Amino acid sequence: MSNYENTEGFKIIQNWMMEKGNSPFKFQMDTWQKFGNGYSGMVVAPTGFGKTFSVFLALISDFLTHPEKYKKGLKMLWITPLRSLSKDIAKAMQEAIDEIGLDWVVGVRNGDTDPKVRQQQVKNMPDILVVTPESLQLLLAQKNHQRFFTGLQCIAIDEWHELLGSKRGVIVELAISQLYHYVPKIKIWGITATIGNLEEAQDVLIPYDIKKTKITAKESKKIEIISVFPDEVELLPWAGHLGQKLADKVVPIILESKSTIVFTNTRSQSEMWYQLLLNAYPDFAGQIAIHHSSIDTHLRIWIEENLSSGKLKAVVSTSSLDLGIDFKPVDTVIQIGSAKGVARFLQRAGRSGHSPFETSKIFCLPTHSLELIEVAALKEAVKQKVIEPREPLVLCFDVLVQFIMTLAVGDGFFPDEVYERIKKVYTFQEITNGEWKSIIEFLTIGGSALKSYEEYHKVVIMEDGLHKVTSRKIAMLHRMNMGAIVSDAMLKVKFISGGYIGMVEEYFISRLKKEEKFILAGRVLEVAMIKEMTVFVRASKGKAMAPSYLGGRLPLSSNLGHFLREKLSGALNPKASEKELKFLHPLLVNQEKRSHIPKEDEFLVEMIKNREGYHLFMYPFEGRLVHEVMAALIAYRISKLAPISFSMAMNDYGFELFSDKEIPLNEDNLEKILTRDNLMVDVISSINSAEMARRKFRDIAVISGMVVQNFPGKQRSNKALQSSAGLIFKVLEDYDPNHFLVRQAYTEVFNMQLQEQRLVQAFKRIENSKLILKFSNKFTPLSFPIKVDSLRQTLTSENLDARIQKLIKQSGRNIKDE
Repeated sequence: MSNYENTEGFKIIQNWMMEKGNSPFKFQMDTWQKFGNGYSGMVVAPTGFGKTFSVFLALISDFLTHPEKYKKGLKMLWITPLRSLSKDIAKAMQEAIDEIGLDWVVGVRNGDTDPKVRQQQVKNMPDILVVTPESLQLLLAQKNHQRFFTGLQCIAIDEWHELLGSKRGVIVELAISQLYHYVPKIKIWGITATIGNLEEAQDVLIPYDIKKTKITAKESKKIEIISVFPDEVELLPWAGHLGQKLADKVVPIILESKSTIVFTNTRSQSEMWYQLLLNAYPDFAGQIAIHHSSIDTHLRIWIEENLSSGKLKAVVSTSSLDLGIDFKPVDTVIQIGSAKGVARFLQRAGRSGHSPFETSKIFCLPTHSLELIEVAALKEAVKQKVIEPREPLVLCFDVLVQFIMTLAVGDGFFPDEVYERIKKVYTFQEITNGEWKSIIEFLTIGGSALKSYEEYHKVVIMEDGLHKVTSRKIAMLHRMNMGAIVSDAMLKVKFISGGYIGMVEEYFISRLKKEEKFILAGRVLEVAMIKEMTVFVRASKGKAMAPSYLGGRLPLSSNLGHFLREKLSGALNPKASEKELKFLHPLLVNQEKRSHIPKEDEFLVEMIKNREGYHLFMYPFEGRLVHEVMAALIAYRISKLAPISFSMAMNDYGFELFSDKEIPLNEDNLEKILTRDNLMVDVISSINSAEMARRKFRDIAVISGMVVQNFPGKQRSNKALQSSAGLIFKVLEDYDPNHFLVRQAYTEVFNMQLQEQRLVQAFKRIENSKLILKFSNKFTPLSFPIKVDSLRQTLTSENLDARIQKLIKQSGRNIKDE
């Protein structure tokens, strides 16, 4: 290290930091030295320790030491997963550059950037450009784009753990392969928080045979996890209402803090909590705000700036504020409900106490009593430093097709050359020559099944073999539809009198009648009319629905599921010292009396008969997604014993099968119903996998450009997309069933929706567990929240409350006597 400490760059950086009262961490200095020695790599450090500055200042230090190596123009591309972070990062970088005394400019380029600024960047690139994955791909779609990158020294990928395992991450992998081709000496640096598979994460990011290193901070962040307890424990817990009772306990936490982020898991939950806090403490008006991805950009930026400056007391947010530049002055974080995963929880906790030596303080507020066991499980996972891995995706052909089109829209490509590069990209290491030929054929003539349709003849083969898009219309539609996030069709929400508020999903609005009210950006709005893709509204007052967004519910991670089973197993142990378990003791005693608390090596099944009919509950603790598949599978296996139909409900802990007929399940056949034999064969029989693949194909068709979502001035409705994609899927299934995109649709159904690996693991565990079958005529504390969730699907909120009270009376009648 001593040689490095004598370099010009290090001295200037060190002086600058000392003037600010800081001194660099060892991991930062290691990064600067390795960067200066020509290494690529990955920096792993907790939130708030200056990960951003480790890589950014490495470039500055290297330039100050060797200015002769650097050309005019773009020197660093900084990729960030969230648009809302770009401004923060660029601002922090620009301030540092100005204070150090360089005349460099930091620019931002994403969907929120003014078109004039973008045009200016194309003429004259800034020294550092902060982009999202989609914006980088759009740069590669420009004509003669190679000129932007001639002086590029480094590509930095911020928050790599967020991109890994997603199609946006695959966009980044492909873009890096193109930049590495243009500038073989380029340095590739990833910045990540801790994840369970760091080695693999680095291999995915830097699959090339270059000098690379992994730098891990020795420092760790102190985290204080505080549970917010209700005044009394409910013996029959149910999801949703408890949080509302606890709003009064959140008010003093916010008042005692300088600034607070209140994290929720869904956009509708954030709208609800914003209203709850205002109702609980009306003086918050003007002091608190709401932040999620469906709110107007200008409003989001205003909120971020005012949270930074301390003008706002609190912001109620979804994961849109999970990530962020270091030095945000938030001293408290409140998590509403379960964070569902250890990594996400640590990320959110790290937003508070945002300097390395402060303790991150996070308050956990349950939306029903049982979530307190999750807090105990989280504490254990944090203590044992167990964090989920992020599994990388493989063979995402839809993203590859989009990327190849990007090259064709830019300067064109030669297939053999590009194939050699693509095979080095981690996601496509297993691609075959036959699959590659099918992709090229698909882009040039639509493939064997679609060759008669002119619109699929997108790429023209020139005389010299260059593959290029020559049609301006095709190029324009491609640029308008780039990206890998296919949300449901979003409708703009505007006041009739003028003024844009935000976006809601088409499926939510389609369920609202004229003059019904809903909440968006904390305002109560009344639907006046819907015209094309815009909802016109008037301001209103009174009761209103919070928009529900598809895909809003996060599933429980397998790591957290493991600790949850462990904590529940020992919950009644006299030595269990956790406050959460002590508080829940009456509820847990009630569960043990009425049924059983499953130990770690046990699997609990409850059969409850009451006035309504017959209920079967099972508790794998594997998360909502896995339970959805398991419920269908178990229903299918039981229906083979006797013709019987079920309605299903599930939460993260278990699932319910309900029938008005007696369920033919007993100790003799239970093992057979839960066997691992023929598992995936039965799963395919129990679900309509072709229908699931058809729905999955909608996204694949949009990403690959087979179906066009955005046209100039309009966006196609969800219904139209689904029907176009459905028609193409049918044509391909009939005439080209082995088509690479059809195969991908089925693979995604198995890996993502059916969670095949996790399902197999769960059944393996059940196979090695002792099966416990319990009969009752009353709901138990574990079954009650699942029952309430099933009612929520079918009843209005007023009817739901009345129904729940009735059930509590029926089920709770004898609690005191037990």
